[in-house]
Amino acid sequence: MLQEFGNVGLLLAVALIFPLLALGTAYIIRPRPRHHDAEKSLPYECGVDTVGETWVQFRASYFLYALVFVAFDIETVFLYLWAIKFQQLGAFAFIEMFIFLSILVVGLGYAWKKGALEWK
Repeated sequence: MLQEFGNVGLLLAVALIFPLLALGTAYIIRPRPRHHDAEKSLPYECGVDTVGETWVQFRASYFLYALVFVAFDIETVFLYLWAIKFQQLGAFAFIEMFIFLSILVVGLGYAWKKGALEWK
């Protein structure tokens, strides 16, 4: 039994050390500027110097659309896999999928009621 926990500990150690090693290597070999150049710190896009405020605020509705898209995209993945194995799963899986879809429909109704799906 201790052997099994040793494998989990080894996996955890590798999972912690590998990203730290990669970040440390990137920090060591990164290019370092010799002096601070004000020209290089200016915002620059498409070859044209910016005029005025360079920070653009996006409306929150774009993010809401993205979240709704991701939720229903994941739903289709679950539905596809469920449909493939529908014959072997039986009535219990049908009821579980009905509950899953009901939760998503309630969430969609809530988002619709709050106006999250209206493009303003």
